[in-house]
Order: sequence, then C-alpha cells, then structure tokens
Amino acid sequence: MTQSITIEADGGSRGNPGPAGSGAVILDSKTGSILAEVAVFIGVATNNVAEYRAVLAAIEVANEIAPAVRTLVRMDSKLVVEQMSGRWKVKNEGMQDLALALKDAIGSREVSFEWIPREQNGKADSLANEAMDAEKSTIRKYIGSADTSTIDVITSSSKPIAADLEYNPELPSSVRAPRNVSKKLTTIILVRHGRTILTESHRISGRGGEDPQLSDAGKEDARKVAEELTHVGASGPHAKLLSPSVVVSSPIARARETASIIASKLGIPVETHDDIAEIAFGDWDGHTNQEVAANWSALYDQWRGDVRISPPGGGESLEEFDVRVNKGISAILDKHEGKTVIVVAHVMPIRGFIKKAIDATWPAYWRTSIAPCSISVIRFWGDEAAEISVVNQTNHL
Repeated sequence: MTQSITIEADGGSRGNPGPAGSGAVILDSKTGSILAEVAVFIGVATNNVAEYRAVLAAIEVANEIAPAVRTLVRMDSKLVVEQMSGRWKVKNEGMQDLALALKDAIGSREVSFEWIPREQNGKADSLANEAMDAEKSTIRKYIGSADTSTIDVITSSSKPIAADLEYNPELPSSVRAPRNVSKKLTTIILVRHGRTILTESHRISGRGGEDPQLSDAGKEDARKVAEELTHVGASGPHAKLLSPSVVVSSPIARARETASIIASKLGIPVETHDDIAEIAFGDWDGHTNQEVAANWSALYDQWRGDVRISPPGGGESLEEFDVRVNKGISAILDKHEGKTVIVVAHVMPIRGFIKKAIDATWPAYWRTSIAPCSISVIRFWGDEAAEISVVNQTNHL
C-alpha cells in the first residue's frame, strides 16, 4: 500500500490571461510508479490561476486514490510554493479564494511544498499543454503502474463555449470598454426568489404587502438553484468565476428564505439589505393586474405611462424606486468590492441592476424577463464599467 505520494504540478496560459491549462502527475514516492495523470482545461485564466488549479485538481484526485497519506507537492512556481508553505502572504484576492479552496481540499492531509527547476517539471508541463491543445480535461488513474494496461480514464470538461475564449478574468472583455478602471472586479450573481402562492396565482406582491413564504414548489426551486450555484468557480458555465463569499438578500420573506437555502448549501453567510426589496404597490398588492386595471382604471393607465406616479396607499413610483435600488447597488459594490456576491432579490431590483450595468433608460424596467430562481450574472468595476454575462438562466429548474 502506498505510504506517501509526490505530486508534480504545473499550469500555463497562452496570453496570460488566455486559454489556460493545468497539469499534474501523482507518483508513489517510494517506487516512482505513476498513480494518476491530470490534464485540466480551465478556459481563459492567468498562469498563476492555472498553477493553483493544477495543485487543487491533483489533491482532489489524490483524495480519491490515496487518501490520508503524506504528500509532497513539487512545482516550478515559486509563488504557489511560498504562499502555500506560509512564507509569503497571499495578497491577490483571486488567489486568496484559490488558496482557501486548496486548503479545504487538503484538509487533514500532511502536505509539504517544494520548489524545483522548470526542467525537472516536464511531465506536468506536458499535461498542461495537452489540456490546452485538446481544450478538454482528462484524468487517467493507473491501477498497479503506468506500465500496465489497467487504466481508468475519465474525460470531462469539453471545450468551453466560444464566448469564454474572449473572456477577460480581470478587465471588461470588450476592447471598447474602459481599461483604466481603478475599482476591483465585483461579480454579482442575481437570483430571483422562489415561487409563493401569490406568484403562482399571478398576483402582485411587493414591499409592504402580504409577505408570503415560499410555496412547496418555491422551496424546490430554491434547492435547485442552490445546487447550481455550488458549481460556481468549480465547473460548468460559471467555472471561470471566483467562488461566492456572501449572499445578500432582500428583507422580504420569500427572498430571505431562498437566500437561507442557498447560503446553507454553499456554507457562506447571509446579509440583508433593505434597499433591494421589491417595489411597493400599496393598495394594489395581492390583486392581479386585471383586477387593478378594472378597479383603478384611470390611475392604472396613468401609472403605466409615467414613472413619477405611485400606486395609492403607500406605493412607490418607479422614479422613487430607482433612486432606492441604485443606492442599494452602490452600497453592495462598495462593501464587497473584489468579491463574488450572490444577490437574492425580486424582478424589479434585478432589472435595476441590469439597467445600471448597461446605463439604460426607463424601458429597461419592463424589457427583461426574470423567472423565479433564475440566475443572472453581471460584472461591475464600481461605477466605472460593467459587463452582463448571463440574464434569466433557468436550465437548472
């Protein structure tokens, strides 16, 4: 039985950032036999990200094939070796998230890190290039030794969609977008709450209204979106993002309940923010649009055509709401600058984020469909730049 293993790992990026791959070989330290080879294509990333991802992927495979044995990680990356050995501080926030993920994967394993010259790390380098050339990920687990034909080959992560190849992990992707941004990238993952009895009966439900809990269907929606969000920063269409560090929720019950399910699944904290609550509909709350049109016909027509008109009984005008939600957006971006944040809110606040991102006028509030427990992703550099990646993703439901 293997008593200790050696991991040789490397990563590369063709463009830095550019299409990137990670490679690692896992060896029996005593015999030198190859236990596994890992070639991971990670899309667009920097060299440092690819190097960290190489060690992370290798540790995850080692946890399957040789759990709880002493492990030596050998790399030609001085940065990763010194940071993971605790001699250098991890200053870059993106690297901090990867370092934490690696520490979590290591767990109670006894792991040490050693720097080696580049020429001694050729196997791992070739595996990283294999992943970049093929634009896919492959794990080869050898049973016995690499000289035998008994090999368990697992192929995953087919090449990314074309949009990912033009994705810039630090700056706006478009060449026309600002390049001299001073704010760090903050990624906002917007999730609408799950269904309630009012959602299912097509009744208006805003701030200050009945405030129903999630229905059974809504709870199932929330569980499904929570499962989808576990892949952020790890696999699937959102693998390129940093892992979320916090959930920020509207204070309204259906949003808080959805946020709690997500946060519990991801193991991250929840905050609430009053300014991202749904718009207030006053006396119209609990009615269908058809009932409002019949009972308040003149005011309803005026309200539909004028952003300054409020529903009766304490409702908010769209103009008032826009001021409030933009205040909330700015506060969230300031507090969580440089992080990935899951924001659980409602149709109108989510449209407010979209309106801000594209610097749009009022029609942005009624030209986007936002389904219950849908996912939308927007990248912000403070007020200096923004980029919409995804709107109303619902394939997980």
